[in-house]
Amino acid sequence: MDTTVMKRGIVIKDDWPGHCLDLFTYPEHYHEDIESVYIPHGVIMNRIERLAHYIMDDFGDNNIMVLCVLKGGYKFCADLVEFIKILGRNSNKYLQTRVEFIRLKSYLVSGRSCWIHNDHSTEDLHIVGSSDLSFLHGKCVLIVEAIVDTGKTMKALLEHVESVEPKMVKVAGLLVKRIPNMAENLLDYVGFEIPNRFVVGYALDYNEYFRDLNVSE
Repeated sequence: MDTTVMKRGIVIKDDWPGHCLDLFTYPEHYHEDIESVYIPHGVIMNRIERLAHYIMDDFGDNNIMVLCVLKGGYKFCADLVEFIKILGRNSNKYLQTRVEFIRLKSYLVSGRSCWIHNDHSTEDLHIVGSSDLSFLHGKCVLIVEAIVDTGKTMKALLEHVESVEPKMVKVAGLLVKRIPNMAENLLDYVGFEIPNRFVVGYALDYNEYFRDLNVSE
């Protein structure tokens, strides 16, 4: 199979109801709040390990400057970097990884701010944290994001990163939503392509709840 196709992610169909909750353990205080286990933790981890293989192949002998988009991306980033390190230790190809963290805000035309997953946001971008990305100049950069839907903010971030002239830029997204004009063309590595539905867990939240779930619900 074409590796480009495999990097596009595991496709979860629109009618997939998820796994029955009785098959898994999860925090008791969430028992009334979640409907099903959409993607089990073991499946997530195995897919991330496969993405690490792709990344190792694509970056060659170049060290990796990882740009993790907070807050939702921190678990995906941590596990992905750990798999890259493990693969390096078990081979003769160890790539040094440096991780920087950023948070993003985009702005409505009215001037009212919103977090990046709001479909009504514009491409005006405000970076919280490392607003000066000049340290990426000449580096091989891997942007890590947990979930991408319209891709407006990711497109703006890519333009910002590319303006400092890195050697290479790749984007890894754990989840990409299947919506009209979906943003899959912005991502080089996709964990899962999912329907346009709300998911929590594995650091994805609803008003800061559910980040502690290890599965996608």
